[in-house]
Amino acid sequence: MYTPPNAPPSPPSNGHGPNKPWPVSPWGLALILLTVLWVRDLWLTNAQVQPMPYSEFVQHLQSGDVASIRIGSNVIEGELKKPLPDGHQRFVTTRVEPELARDLASHNVRFEGVVENTVVHDVLSWVLPVLLMFGLWNLLARKMMKDGSFGGLGGMMTVGKSRARVYAETEVGVRFTDVAGVDEAKDELRESVDFLKNPQAYGRLGARMPKGILLIGPPGTGKTLLARAMAGEAGVPFFSISGSEFVEMFVGVGAARVRDLFEQARKAAPAIIFIDELDALGRARGAGPLSGGHDEKEQTLDQLLSEMDGFDASVGVVILAATNRPEVLDPALLRAGRFDRQVLVDRPDRKGRIDILHVHLRKITTATDVNPDAIAALTPGFAGADLANLVNEAALLATRRHADAVEACDFNEAVERIVAGIEKRNRVLSPRERETVAYHEMGHALLAMALPGADPVHKISIIPRGIGALGYTIQRPTEDRFLSTRTELENRMTVLLGGRAAEQLLLGEVSSGAADDLAKATDIALDMVTRLGMSSELGQVAYERQRTPFLAQMPQFGSERNYSEDTARHIDEAVRGLVDMAFSRATQALQARRDLLEQGARLLLERETLTEAELAPMAASARALPI
Repeated sequence: MYTPPNAPPSPPSNGHGPNKPWPVSPWGLALILLTVLWVRDLWLTNAQVQPMPYSEFVQHLQSGDVASIRIGSNVIEGELKKPLPDGHQRFVTTRVEPELARDLASHNVRFEGVVENTVVHDVLSWVLPVLLMFGLWNLLARKMMKDGSFGGLGGMMTVGKSRARVYAETEVGVRFTDVAGVDEAKDELRESVDFLKNPQAYGRLGARMPKGILLIGPPGTGKTLLARAMAGEAGVPFFSISGSEFVEMFVGVGAARVRDLFEQARKAAPAIIFIDELDALGRARGAGPLSGGHDEKEQTLDQLLSEMDGFDASVGVVILAATNRPEVLDPALLRAGRFDRQVLVDRPDRKGRIDILHVHLRKITTATDVNPDAIAALTPGFAGADLANLVNEAALLATRRHADAVEACDFNEAVERIVAGIEKRNRVLSPRERETVAYHEMGHALLAMALPGADPVHKISIIPRGIGALGYTIQRPTEDRFLSTRTELENRMTVLLGGRAAEQLLLGEVSSGAADDLAKATDIALDMVTRLGMSSELGQVAYERQRTPFLAQMPQFGSERNYSEDTARHIDEAVRGLVDMAFSRATQALQARRDLLEQGARLLLERETLTEAELAPMAASARALPI
């Protein structure tokens, strides 16, 4: 149970307060009462009935003193015509076989029957199984009503309750100082934090805070971490739930959970509601061919829209949501009055990566040669989660080699491990395959070193890595780039096709090792023609929109094409022309540097790995020759 901030402490319990649970359950009380009644009845029965040996019973029977009897399977109960000297008139005796009784009586032997005690056997065979079944049923019922466990069976008891996890201020443990690389997003959220701390100050001029804030960005950029940091800074309850947790197999469950979540937040206000992966709940209605008006997800979304319209922003409840697929969200969610403010949490630039690395490097022991600026230069395009994983991988590598601190070489190896995969030194290549891979990688490296504006080569290797990489060439950008010119894109295609051009030039044939290079070069050419308007034959026209990876467009049912078959033929010809031009350019450049290509391939076959420092003399010679 959550205790609001500044609430008075609960008084100490004296053991008899109203919140003290009753020590005996109602079922236990009923069992005790039945036991007392049974003992009382047994005591009264034994007090009025006189036990009698069977031989004495036979004497009373022969003398005609018995008035009546009741014969059971083991005992005989009866009443005498006149009381015995001790005052008892009723008696009970144990039955004995008639033949044995006659023989014993003929010899004047006093005898009586003994009934075997079968109480333990009866309890074990009948009572105990019943008690076990009743106890198991009671345990299951209590468990289901408490937290709805045991899968779908338990969910029936709490099916309409919100599954949001509630964190108090002391449980969040994250502040804005723990979040780096997203300074603009933090500035946007600080205003909402100030509103939660002092809502009266923001309403003095009639302004209101936005009801909802939507965090948009690629995976791993820190959207969830930002939401937790906002709750930690504001010091208010934090209701965290995933969008997929609203929807169940039962119709109406998601809507009921939305209502319950907002009701809990209103009671705990000021508070923050955080819905992670909003696209699982807020997908556009009717986006797919199988969607219908009675879809459970649509009902849940309708309830969320209604709740966001129905609550007053001045009560101090802020709704945060995060998604990496904003294009699939329903437009009704993004209109003014619901998610008023959209905050972009993008991949960090070089300065942001340095700040993020400073945060994570504080948690490990580093050597003096570790430079965050150099690591940031090696990791363009890395998100915050990728950088955290990089630091952890470097620490694991240093631990594996029993080092006292994490060194720069560990970070270099960790980057290669993440980008290219794990080394496969036990994957043995034939001499012909090693030679082909060496020519291929040296073709990439030579063109990257020769073309102006290309990213410098950091390292090349013919050691197999990952699933299918028999070699790799790593280029290190000198700066973050947000725009690409036509010349830069053509140079990039030329470098990609340099491996296949080197194989064709030195071996006289090509191999399957360039499959990934061909796919990347074709994608660049296709974007240049259809999206970027960089084809002189087709003009300044965008024939396709940016391709998105989600399934809401349902391409398998047929994609819409806004151009004719003749235009499609021209697009194919333009794409093929750009790729062929890049391959011809790569072949001519490598032909002019054939001696360097053969020399570098021999050196690579000998050492298997060449670093930037070892490639420096070759790079100077490659740049000196004309393209």
